Amino acid sequence: MNTIGMALAVAVALGTGSVRAQQPQGEVKGSASAHTAASLAASVANAALVLPARATGGAAFAGKFSDAPPAAARVPVVIFIHGSSGLGLAAIGEWQRWLASLGVASVAPDSFALPDRITYTSPVDKATYEKIHAMRAAEIDAALAAVRRQPWADPGRIVLAGTSEGSVAVARYSGGGISGRIVYAWSCEPNYFVTDPRNGFGADEPVLNVISAVDPFFSPSNPWLGNPSARGHCAEALRGDKNAVIVLIPGAPHTLINLPAARNATAAFVADVLKP
Repeated sequence: MNTIGMALAVAVALGTGSVRAQQPQGEVKGSASAHTAASLAASVANAALVLPARATGGAAFAGKFSDAPPAAARVPVVIFIHGSSGLGLAAIGEWQRWLASLGVASVAPDSFALPDRITYTSPVDKATYEKIHAMRAAEIDAALAAVRRQPWADPGRIVLAGTSEGSVAVARYSGGGISGRIVYAWSCEPNYFVTDPRNGFGADEPVLNVISAVDPFFSPSNPWLGNPSARGHCAEALRGDKNAVIVLIPGAPHTLINLPAARNATAAFVADVLKP
């Protein structure tokens, strides 16, 4: 791989100085916080799958993982771990179809295949968050195992990606067997969302981190972030990683995967780490 280096788009987040605000009271709904064997299997079967034309030998395919058409060729794959909003977020499908235009397949497991899965409005207690992070980690393992068995997947060219809640599990993954990872809308730092980041990055592993300079949850713009020393991105966690890229987008919203700056960075990253 060519050395990417550490590229940091410098931006100034407004209103992060001495702002003080009362911490809001979050809410938890639902009761299930751990997958069953059935729900874990369903998280893969119901995953949103988009295959590029080369994988099908005809038109691109968009549908459920369980409905994949016969394979014509093996292609690189991105496994995408969605955020707390689930697969109902239209931006995810748009992003997957865009990836397919680059010749890259994508699989987004469905965490809400678990009946009565807990949901929340932040902030809530860290113990609740950690149950969710463990659940999302299990989804990664199941998706990786399933993807590696598919005739349309190149098992030697897999990138792990996630956004927000999903990015915590992506950053923590330590199982190996991936070409790189993309961490959207997560800062890899101690804050209200984790008991400890527990990042699993390997030495000089290819990592792309894209986050808003004013992310409402994980940047210093959040007055209840819970870490006065937070920088709002993964630079500290990736210190010394010569193959890491940090993209800090001024004024961007929390969901930023389809912004031009995010897409440009993503396209360059996958082209580099997923080349034959």
